Amino acid sequence: MMKIFPIMVCAAALLLTGCGGDDAESQALQEMPTKVKAMKVLTTNAPLTLSYSGQVVDRDEMKVQSKVNGSVVEKYVTGGQEVVKGQKLFKIDDRQYQAAVLQAEANLAKSKTALAKERVNLGRNEELWQSHAISEQTLADQRAAVESQESEVEANAAMLQKAKDDLADTIVYAPMSGRLGIDDVPVGTLATAGSTALATIGLVDPVYVQFAVSEQEYLRLSKGGREAEANGSPEPDFKISLTLADGSRYPYNGQFAEYDRTMGNETGTLTIRTIFKNPEGLLVPGMYARVEIDGLKISNAMLVPERALQQLLGETMVIVAQPDNTSAIKKITLGEKIGSYYIVKSGLKPDDMIIVEGLTVLRAGMPLEVTQVTEKDMDFSFNPGEKIFNVESGANK
Repeated sequence: MMKIFPIMVCAAALLLTGCGGDDAESQALQEMPTKVKAMKVLTTNAPLTLSYSGQVVDRDEMKVQSKVNGSVVEKYVTGGQEVVKGQKLFKIDDRQYQAAVLQAEANLAKSKTALAKERVNLGRNEELWQSHAISEQTLADQRAAVESQESEVEANAAMLQKAKDDLADTIVYAPMSGRLGIDDVPVGTLATAGSTALATIGLVDPVYVQFAVSEQEYLRLSKGGREAEANGSPEPDFKISLTLADGSRYPYNGQFAEYDRTMGNETGTLTIRTIFKNPEGLLVPGMYARVEIDGLKISNAMLVPERALQQLLGETMVIVAQPDNTSAIKKITLGEKIGSYYIVKSGLKPDDMIIVEGLTVLRAGMPLEVTQVTEKDMDFSFNPGEKIFNVESGANK
């Protein structure tokens, strides 16, 4: 047994020596620099495209109502039809209104006859008074009778005009040009004056497209408008376009039309309406479309590529190649996404070298073999499909 002990010691020594050799080899491998590609933080006047979910709404919409009570006895149009202002839409049962006109005409004729009689009596009394055959009071009473009958004639004339107006109002005309909804009532519907909606009519050319913007985006748009005005331009440099649900681009550009007067307390957004031509009637109220506003610029924006970003515990970080060719980790705050890039609000300096390829492990102090590249080398762009990402809300707009 004593002879075996030195052999065991030697074996143990060899094992320890072997392990030590593996540690040295591993350490040597770890100290080998990692090949990476890095580019300087991009500082430029960045083009910004804002994108929103918009909805088409009527520019003007009106409920068509009857001015008189009665049953609908005839329809001159069908739902969804385009009409012009003054076009016949419905007819209300007019029998009672025809009778009212005849009665008012008879009452007016009767009052006119009575007025003629009182005027004859006034003429005779004036002659008698001249000859002192009647008193002055009798003459005054007759003059009052004539005036009273004149008022009766005027009242009956007004009643006749109202009856004629009511009869005319049994025909319901289009109050504006536009397209009818398909909610028009059927024949036989009992219409109550000023209450029953017989149809809905709205303008289809042009139409509004409505969407909501954040406070920051509203300030950007307002600033762009003020700058255009200061430069003598009648319109901002924005281009407002639509992409429809099938992915096709709408052929007409829009213009800003209306801003809501207050920010929404719950949403923190402001509602904006843009106006678009719609000669073919392609845009239908209620339809959704993506609104894109091009032409904005962010001056001296500091940008980093999206692929350089790493997330850890809710924080955004990048790996920076330091002057001594070692890695460093920096926490950053992001703004909008512009193409392949994100705007950096804080955490970087303009001369920082951001690693964009070759190192995905968040470790500081690693030796690096850095190859400097440009955005063209990496095929980064300002115009990919997804143009805007709201980092603060964490959701696509």
